[in-house]
Amino acid sequence: MDDLGTDRLTLRRWRDSDLAPWATMNADPEVREHLGDLLTREQSDASVARFQAEFDQRGYGWWAVEVQATGEFIGFAGLDEVDDGMPFTGVEIGWRLARSAWGHGYATEAALKALAHGFDTLGLSEILAVTTAANLRSQAVMRRIGMTRDVTDDFDDPTAPPGPLRPNVLYRIARSSRI
Repeated sequence: MDDLGTDRLTLRRWRDSDLAPWATMNADPEVREHLGDLLTREQSDASVARFQAEFDQRGYGWWAVEVQATGEFIGFAGLDEVDDGMPFTGVEIGWRLARSAWGHGYATEAALKALAHGFDTLGLSEILAVTTAANLRSQAVMRRIGMTRDVTDDFDDPTAPPGPLRPNVLYRIARSSRI
């Protein structure tokens, strides 16, 4: 799989040098606010191993994202199959960035590249996005990339404990309606 580039970012396979900053992100309560518990270094490293294995199996997944001008690792973006047990199936888009990368338009830029890859290279007819009902920043990115929400698709995440992580929203975009 080749790297994917935008004007400012590179979406690429993971490197060993990404593990420490990825672990720092996963130990940041603000980054994890809508995701659940903080991760230990071991859990964080294991997630990268999973990402790499899934990428090898499917040919797509969560790319590491770096800023081209500096080579700085800032998080991930990409596509993944919806987890088993959800009330829907398909391929979802997602992103997670370090706090220092928030507010620069990087999530939108990376998501648009991942959408293009999903539609143009993988031939997907629809891509989904899921987040907690309280995650307004991610929902804003979803709208900026042309996704729409039907409130009848909103659901309680069966894997989340009772509380603020359980109510979730579902956004969609069809290849035919892409911006």
